[in-house]
Amino acid sequence: MKLSSWLNPAGERPPLLRISLSLAIFSQCCQAISFNSVPSANLDLSALGRVGLAGDFDGISLYQFEGQNENGFSTNGSQSILARFPNGGFESLASADAGIQAMCAFVTKDGTFQGVVVGGNFTSLGGKESPGVAMFNTTTSQIVPLPGLSGQVSALLCDQDTSTVYVGGNFKGGNSTNAIAWVGNAGWANLPFAGFNAPVTSITKASNGHIIFGGSFTSLGNTTSPNLPDQQIINISSTNITATQSSTTTGFSDPTNIVCKTNGVDGANNTWLLADNVAGSWKATFGFGFQPTKLRLWNTHQDGRGTQTWRYTAFPINGIMNFTYIDPATQQNASCSSECPLSSNTSIKYQDFHFVNLVGMNSFQIDISAWYGSGGGLDGIELFEDDIFAYAINTFNEPTCASISIASSATTTGPWVVSPSQSSSSEYLSATITGSNSASVVFQPDIKQSGNYSVNIYTPGCMQDNTCSTRGSVNITGTMASGSSNAFKPTQIFQTNNFDKYDQIFFGYIEAGSTSFRPTVTLSPSSGQNLLNQSVVAQRVGFTLISSTGGLNDIFEFDPNEAVISTADFANSTFDKAGMSLGTGVSVQTLATSGNTTFVGGNFSTTIFQNILQITDSGATPLSGGSLNGQVTTMFLNGTTLYVGGTFTNTTTGGPNGLNRVAAYDTSKNTWTALGAGVDGLVTSIVPLSLNVTANTPETVITFTGDFSQILAFGSNSSISVTGFAVWVPSRSNWLQNLNSTTTAINGQLTAAVDLPTGGSLFAGSLSSSQLNANGAVELSSSTLTSFPVRIQPSQSQISSSLAKRATTNQNTSGVVTGLFYNNGGRNITILGGHFTATASNGSDINNLVFINGSNPDTVTGIGSQISSDSTFLALAVQADTLFAGGTVTGTVNNGNVNGLISYDLISSTFTTQPPALVGPDVSVNAISVRPNTGDVYVGGSFLQAGSLTCAAVCLFSTSTAQWNQPGANLGGVANTLLWASPNSLIVGGSLTLNNANISIANYDAKAQNWTAANGVNAIPGPVTTMTAANSDASQLWVAGSATNGSAFLMQYDGSTWNSVGNIFGSGTNIRGLQVLTLTQNHATSNFVAANEALMITGALNLPGFGNASAALFNGTDLQPFALTSSTSNTGGSLSQLFTQNQNFFPTPGHGLAIGFVVLIALAIALGLIFLMVVAGVIAERVRRRREGYLPAPTNSYDRSAGMSRVPPEQLFGSLGQSRTGVEKQSTMI
Repeated sequence: MKLSSWLNPAGERPPLLRISLSLAIFSQCCQAISFNSVPSANLDLSALGRVGLAGDFDGISLYQFEGQNENGFSTNGSQSILARFPNGGFESLASADAGIQAMCAFVTKDGTFQGVVVGGNFTSLGGKESPGVAMFNTTTSQIVPLPGLSGQVSALLCDQDTSTVYVGGNFKGGNSTNAIAWVGNAGWANLPFAGFNAPVTSITKASNGHIIFGGSFTSLGNTTSPNLPDQQIINISSTNITATQSSTTTGFSDPTNIVCKTNGVDGANNTWLLADNVAGSWKATFGFGFQPTKLRLWNTHQDGRGTQTWRYTAFPINGIMNFTYIDPATQQNASCSSECPLSSNTSIKYQDFHFVNLVGMNSFQIDISAWYGSGGGLDGIELFEDDIFAYAINTFNEPTCASISIASSATTTGPWVVSPSQSSSSEYLSATITGSNSASVVFQPDIKQSGNYSVNIYTPGCMQDNTCSTRGSVNITGTMASGSSNAFKPTQIFQTNNFDKYDQIFFGYIEAGSTSFRPTVTLSPSSGQNLLNQSVVAQRVGFTLISSTGGLNDIFEFDPNEAVISTADFANSTFDKAGMSLGTGVSVQTLATSGNTTFVGGNFSTTIFQNILQITDSGATPLSGGSLNGQVTTMFLNGTTLYVGGTFTNTTTGGPNGLNRVAAYDTSKNTWTALGAGVDGLVTSIVPLSLNVTANTPETVITFTGDFSQILAFGSNSSISVTGFAVWVPSRSNWLQNLNSTTTAINGQLTAAVDLPTGGSLFAGSLSSSQLNANGAVELSSSTLTSFPVRIQPSQSQISSSLAKRATTNQNTSGVVTGLFYNNGGRNITILGGHFTATASNGSDINNLVFINGSNPDTVTGIGSQISSDSTFLALAVQADTLFAGGTVTGTVNNGNVNGLISYDLISSTFTTQPPALVGPDVSVNAISVRPNTGDVYVGGSFLQAGSLTCAAVCLFSTSTAQWNQPGANLGGVANTLLWASPNSLIVGGSLTLNNANISIANYDAKAQNWTAANGVNAIPGPVTTMTAANSDASQLWVAGSATNGSAFLMQYDGSTWNSVGNIFGSGTNIRGLQVLTLTQNHATSNFVAANEALMITGALNLPGFGNASAALFNGTDLQPFALTSSTSNTGGSLSQLFTQNQNFFPTPGHGLAIGFVVLIALAIALGLIFLMVVAGVIAERVRRRREGYLPAPTNSYDRSAGMSRVPPEQLFGSLGQSRTGVEKQSTMI
C-alpha cells in the first residue's frame, strides 16, 4: 500500500488524535532570528591612551544587544532554546521548566518551513503548558504547544520526504506509547504499530528511506497487562462519601457502612439503605485520580430489599460508564450502561462489572433507579485497577481492611504536610527543608508479578503552590530485587516543573513482593543545593509491566510505505536482526547514519558486539577499530569523524591511550583517536558549535556535556576543573580550555542543535556566555574588548564554589583588582595586581602581581617567591621608576618582613630597600597616591603603625629619606581611597575617625599638615569605598559606598552640597570604582552630569529592571549597562576599576597640537616679537633725534680738521659734570 494509506488513506480519515489547535501559524514563512541593538555608549577615550578594565571574571561582554545578561547557566535542570548574538554570546529565546533533549527543523514536502520541533521532559516551554513537545516559530519567536502527549520526548526526526515528524520517548499519546508521528498540518497520528512497550531514545533515517528506532523496547504496541488483571484495589475508605435519599432507620442510613465490607452480611452498620420507594445515589470523592478496570458490588437482601438497576457516573467528565459482566442467570456475557442490573439471588455473594473504557476520574456516583421490595441498598463496594501505584499519602494506597499482606504503602520521615491537588492529579505531600532538618519518603508497591517494569515518579507542578523559586532536586534510590547488589543507581530528579510531570527512574527487572522482600523507592532532597528553604514534594510512583515476547530487541526498522506491520517481517530486517543479537536486558542509546552505514551505540555486550556496532545492507558488524569497554550514550557524526561519548575508558582490544569517556572514530580509516586524555565522568550529549578560535574565520568545534568535573591532563597540558562542559577544537587537537586564544567564553550545558533552512542555528541547553574569554583583565577601546597577552588561571575556589563570587569588600576579593600602565623612558609595561595565578613566559606560575613587557614581545614575568602566594594586591602607584604595590601583602624581602606594602625597581626588575612593615591587627593597603611634584608616596588603608611610627589610616613614605612620616594627627579608621585635588590638598574616603568622630571623608592640607572633616560630611550615609573627581580641579566629587542599612549609595558633591542620586541600585549592589568619562555625543541635560560626560560605575551592580551588570554608565538620570561578566563558577563576575595610561579625564575643548609643536611655535613667536621690538626701538630713537635737532655729522676730510680747530679744549671738557640743560646749551653752542 502507498505511503498515503496510513498518513491519509482514501475515503477515510487517518488514525489521528485530533486536537483543537490552530495550525495556521505553521504555514507562515519562518525567518532567521533577529536581535535589537542597544544605543552606543559613545565613549571618547582618545585622550586617555591605553585603557584597561580589571576585575574578577572569566568572560566579559560589552552590552550591545537586548537580551544580554550576566545570568549563569541553570543548575535546576531547566534549559532553553538558544540563539547566538552577533557578538558570539547566547540569548535565551524560550525557557523550559526542565530539560530539552531533541530538536529538528520541520520542513514539509512542498518546502515550507513550519518551525522547529522541540522535545524533552519539560511541562512548560516559553511560559506555555507544553508537556514534552512544542513547536518554535522562528519568525515570531513564539511557542506553539502541541497538546496530546503526556510524558517525556527523547528523540525527534523531521522527515521532509513524508512531511512527518517522528517522535520517540517515554510517553502516552492517542492510542500509542513511546512513539507517535506529527503529520504535516494535520496533527498527531498513531503509527501503524501504535508505538513500543518501552522508551525510545533515538531515531534516525537509514539510506533506504526507512525510519530506525532505538531504545529499550522488546515489542511493538502498548504496555502489557499483568497475567492476573484487576489486582490493585483502589482505596475507597479514605474518601469523602455522601448519599442522597438515605433511609432514616438507625444503623442503615450511613453510606460508609458498605466500605471495606466484603462478607456480604446484612444488618445494622453493615448495610446502607435508601428510603422507602425512592431513587437515590451513593457518591465517593477521592483525593487522587485513578483509572478503574473493575467494579464489585454486594447487593443487600435486608428485609427483602435490594438494588435492581443502577448506573455509574464518572467525574469530572460527568459521563455514564459502560460495563460488561456475566449474567448470573444465563452465565453469558452481557453489557450495560444506564440501567445495569443486580441480582436478588441470595446465593450470589457479589457481582463484578468490567469497565469497557479506561477513563480517568477522581470521583464517581452510583444512582439506584429501581429496587426490590420496599427500596434499594447495598452491602458492599470495591474498585480495582491494573495500574500499580504507591502513593506518598498512605491513605491513598491499598486499604488495610483488604487484608493484603504486601499492600502498597509509604513511610515518611520529616516535616511533611498534605497539599491540595489543585490542578494536579492527586493530593501530595510537601515539606520545607532547611539546613537543620531532612525528609524522606519510602514507597513500597504491591508487585504481584515478577518481570521487566518501567518505573516512573510523578511530580506535581510548582506553579499551583507557588514554590517554583524554592524547588530544587531530589535523590531517588531503590531496590528492585532481593540481594544487596540489586539497588539501582541513584537518580537525581529536578522538581522545578511548572506543571505535573513524570520521569522514568528505573527500567528493568523487578521481583514480586513477598513477606521476605518488598521493592522500594526512596525519595529525599539532594545534597549540596543552595536553597535556604527548599520545597520538596512527593506524590506517587508508578510501575508499568513490560512485555518481553514481542520479537524485537531495542532496534526497529519502519518502512513508511507500509500501513500494516507484520511481525513476520522482523526476520527480514538487518536492523531488527541486529537488535535481537544484542542479548536481553540491554538498551540502545544513540543512532547515527552516514551513507549506507548506521552506527549504533548503547549498553550491550556480547561475544561480538560491545557497546557500539555498525549496520549496513549486509548486516551488523563490529567497528574495525575495535569496540568500546563501556556504555555509549551519545554520538555525533561530523563528516567522516564520529564523535562518541559515554562511560568507556578504552577499546576492548586496548586501543590508543586517552579514550576516557570521549573518543573520535575516523569512518574512512576505521581508527580511533583520543581527544586529549578525555574527561573524568559520564558524557551525555555532543553538540557542534561554530567559533572563531585561531582567526576571524569560524570553525566547527565539538562540545561535550555530562557529569564530569575535569578535563584530564595530557602532554604538557595540566588537568582543568570544569562543570560538566568541555569544548574540543579539531584544528588544534586540543581542548578550548587549554588554548590561550581570543574567543567566546562558554560554560554550561548544550544538549541539542539544529540548522535552520533560513540560515543560522538554534541550540538547546543552558549556557552562560561572554563575548570574550578572558580572565581578570581586558583592554578597552571605544567599542571593543581585547585580551592582554597573559594567561590568568581561574582559581580553584572559583571552580569549586557554588556560591556567588561577586566580591563584597576590598579585603575579600579575587581576580585582578588593579592595573597600571608604566611608560617612563619609552618603556611599555602593563602591571596587573590582585589575587590570581598567571603563567609566565617561561611556563612557571606567577602569583598576584604580573608584568607584561610590550617592549620585549609581551614577555610575562612576576616578582618571584619572596611574597606570599596568599597575598592580594589592591593598589599600585609608580614614583619615578619605582613601583609601590599594596594590599594584604606579606612576605620576606632581603631578609626583612614586609606587610601591606612593597617597593620594586622597574628598571632592574629587583626589590629595592623596602619600607618598614605596616603594623595592625588586619593590615591592608587599599590606596596609594603620589603627591604631585614630590617624591612623597601616600598610603591609605587599615593599619595603626608604619614601622615603629604611630601612623593610622594614612601615612606617607618619603622616597628621598626612605622613611615613614605621619601626615597630621588625630586621623584613624580605615582609608579606602585617596585623591589629590591639588599639590597641597589630599581628599581621603573610607570609614574614618577624626578627633574620635566618625566621618566618611577627610581633607588633608599638606602645607599646614592638618586634617579637617569634609564640608557637609554628615550627609554621607556610610563609609566611602570609592571616589573620583567630578571636574578638572576636583572641587566637585563623586563618592560611593555602603550605607549603614546595607544598601549601596552614590552621591555627588557640587562644591557646597552633597546630593544623592536616589535609590537607583537594587539590593546586593557593591560599587568598587567610579570614573567620569567624556562622550562623542551629548546626552540630555542633567543636574548631576555634564551633557558631554558620563559616570562609569564598576563593581557588582544590581540594576532594577535589568539585573546584574559589572559596569554601567550614568548620565545623571538613567543607568545603562556597559559591561557584563561571567565566571567558571557559574556566577556573574565583577569589575573593580578602570585604569588608563593618561589621567586626562577632563580635556579642554578642541584638539590641541603636540607639545613639541607648541614649544616651537611659542619660540618663533617670541623671537618675532623681540625682532619687532628692536626695530621699533631703532625707529623711535631716530625720530626722537630728528625732533631734537640732531644732524648727521660731516663726513668730508677737509671738514674734520676745521671742525676740530673750532672747538677749544676747555669748552669740550668743560661740559662734563653739567646738567642735561647745560649739555644742551653746549650743544647749541657747538
